[in-house]
Amino acid sequence: MRTTLNRRTFLRASGVAVGLPFLEAMIPASAAEAKKALAQPPRTVLIGQPLGMYGPNFFPEKPGRDYEPCRYLKNLQNHRDRFTVFSGMSHRYAAGHFAEVGLFTGVAPEFIRDKDIKNGISLDQEIASHIGNQTRFSSLILGGGDVAWNRRGVRIPSEQRATQVFRKLFIAGTPEEESRELQRVKDGQSILDDVGEQIKAINRKVSSSDRDRLDLFLTSVREAEHTLQQDEHWSTTPKPHVDFATPTNDYNGPQLVERSRQWYNIVHLALQTDSTRVVSLWLSTQERPDITGVNLGHHDASHHGQDPAKLEQLALIEEAEIKVLGEFLDKMKAQTEGGHTLLDRTAVFYASNLGNSSSHDNNNLPILLAGGSFKHQGHLAFDTKSNKLLSNLFVRMLHHMDIEANSFGASNGLVSEV
Repeated sequence: MRTTLNRRTFLRASGVAVGLPFLEAMIPASAAEAKKALAQPPRTVLIGQPLGMYGPNFFPEKPGRDYEPCRYLKNLQNHRDRFTVFSGMSHRYAAGHFAEVGLFTGVAPEFIRDKDIKNGISLDQEIASHIGNQTRFSSLILGGGDVAWNRRGVRIPSEQRATQVFRKLFIAGTPEEESRELQRVKDGQSILDDVGEQIKAINRKVSSSDRDRLDLFLTSVREAEHTLQQDEHWSTTPKPHVDFATPTNDYNGPQLVERSRQWYNIVHLALQTDSTRVVSLWLSTQERPDITGVNLGHHDASHHGQDPAKLEQLALIEEAEIKVLGEFLDKMKAQTEGGHTLLDRTAVFYASNLGNSSSHDNNNLPILLAGGSFKHQGHLAFDTKSNKLLSNLFVRMLHHMDIEANSFGASNGLVSEV
């Protein structure tokens, strides 16, 4: 007789509680319960970039599924049939960085104006209001930015320290135990070291495919711990002295790619453990990224004025960002549950509030939607002069989450093509 594991099986040690991903052994024995368990819940991840994407390197020239991939999309071709790039979409906001606050809310343009913001609920919080009570965390708001808003139009602060998010997600115990276990991670000792016997016991009960899933999950945990160790290293390493006036602005550090990878790893772990089903992630740096060939700050390169040298440096930065997004999609595709991949069950929305960062223009936004229950179209091209409202796509994304909705934000219809 097959052994059945509880869906909420945890690996436990002093100060540690790590939830496991969905395994075949967690499917109940009865046919009715098994059918219900196999219908795994949908998820949504919203990813925002504040400095846009250079259009000619992002948008294919040809619409449809047989487009020729441009420079950035070449890094995502492993998932060509699982994403759609949209051109000719925006919220129709006036030019300016202030439009960041409306990226995920999509309210009418008259409510998003410089020094006069009257915002509405963001898409992640609308989803959380329907399904948030089904998981430990109703939503995760990560990375920074001003993109998560409640129904009253009040901004919800984000979690900006990956170490704190990791602890909140995976380390449970008294404050003293949590502090001790987090210190162990910083010192290079995996929180999995103390649960080795439990892992062996579970492996004896499950199928070979479950063992593969479990191994993939545990590898992801160790990778997340490793990036946390890197984060701690950089935060405690003295910076070199330079004969230069101290800047008056506070900028993010140069580890753009590693920081993004760290956040993606944590998002992946949160989804596969069903700790939450909706995440918003804001990825931002304005300082010079630690990327070979780049000697300009991200913000400086994004304000290129069509200077070929700046455009090439901007391309190196944005290409690195797309590559690490591709790594995240790889992880999501590799994780299976109930006959589907995690990518199949998750809408991954990647966009910026700026269409042209050099002129602060908010039209023709760079938008990519991957995974989920969509009929992906390759490149879906709308009018780049008279943009289709992005909120219409948000209505479709609510449907992916099994949420009945006729409108969202300033929508005037539905993107039915996907």
